[in-house]
Amino acid sequence: MPAQMTSPRLTYRVLREEDWPFYLAVSQDRSVMKYISDPRSVEAIRTHSFDVRLPTWYPGCKHWLCLVIEEKISGLPAGFCGFIDRGDGIAEFGFILAADAQGKGYGSESLHATITFCFEQQAYRKLTATVTAGNEASRQTLISAGFIQEGTLRQNFFLDGQWQDDWIFGLLKQEYPLSR
Repeated sequence: MPAQMTSPRLTYRVLREEDWPFYLAVSQDRSVMKYISDPRSVEAIRTHSFDVRLPTWYPGCKHWLCLVIEEKISGLPAGFCGFIDRGDGIAEFGFILAADAQGKGYGSESLHATITFCFEQQAYRKLTATVTAGNEASRQTLISAGFIQEGTLRQNFFLDGQWQDDWIFGLLKQEYPLSR
């Protein structure tokens, strides 16, 4: 990562091999994964989610920049955030917090840090996010940061034995106050 992301209570660092136990624990927590993924085998999580996020990220690459969110005071991991370049100056944002880190405002704090990083240091012009319909906590976090719900993709994601709608959010650089 060419520059640093910062926020008041959290630090951010690139995902490393030694993060596997925490990544696996979060990925297997049904309360965390309710709107993200059906249960998967350890091998599937490792191969399709973790390993693909380990290569060095650079602007324009085709994989996610996955950052480990850590509490500054305790040094403990709280979750993950990051983005993927979707081309034409657009990055798609995502985040996931461990169950014990939820409700502390870490999602919002990491979102603002990522927005600032993407707009000020990476020169993106727009950020997007996709949220499974019903995930009100993520929806409210995005809206509170200035994202606008641009639409709904009906029956777009198969989860929990049925097709789910996805909410699509967007934030343009000129819409975000960079003086946070």
